[in-house]
Amino acid sequence: MAKKILGIDPGSRATGFAVLVEDNSRFTVEVCDVLRMEKMEDHTGRLQYIFEEISKLIKIYKPDVCAVETPVYGVDPLAMLKLGRAQAASILAITNENLTVAEYYPKSVKKAITGNGNASKKQVAFMLQKLLNIPVEKLSGDATDALAVAWCHYTHMGNQNTQNASKKTHQNNRKSSWAAFIDQNPERVKEH
Repeated sequence: MAKKILGIDPGSRATGFAVLVEDNSRFTVEVCDVLRMEKMEDHTGRLQYIFEEISKLIKIYKPDVCAVETPVYGVDPLAMLKLGRAQAASILAITNENLTVAEYYPKSVKKAITGNGNASKKQVAFMLQKLLNIPVEKLSGDATDALAVAWCHYTHMGNQNTQNASKKTHQNNRKSSWAAFIDQNPERVKEH
């Protein structure tokens, strides 16, 4: 059965979105675009717009799961606050539609696609083009980033399938590989 993943790259002036469809290990991209808010002056109006448009996208494309990129750094604290609010508006739209949402840091997204958490946006776009056989050079950076988030979530779904389906997940909620090793091999731990 096909699985649809809505990926979102939140931004207060441009929010990327993409729906990745996986059907028996074959992939298609149903939509990959950007919500543009550059001409909207009111920040609260932009947040309302993000909420309403993500809600519409969910009703139109009917994704099974959703993934959102988590902003982690920035020089300007006010800009980071606005990014966080855009992320929150996206997450609220998702949870309001009773869907699960996963959050991924940019380094996790890059690593899932290129194997390198410090890869450039250009490298990520190149790999997406190879993985999905789509002309990403025609997409904006925000749309490509959203598609990357959806792909990242696809690579993590094996871990999530073993968790409660209604539980919100974040990649940092999983145990580190070292902690998982200890849990799986308690006889190999020596007490001092």
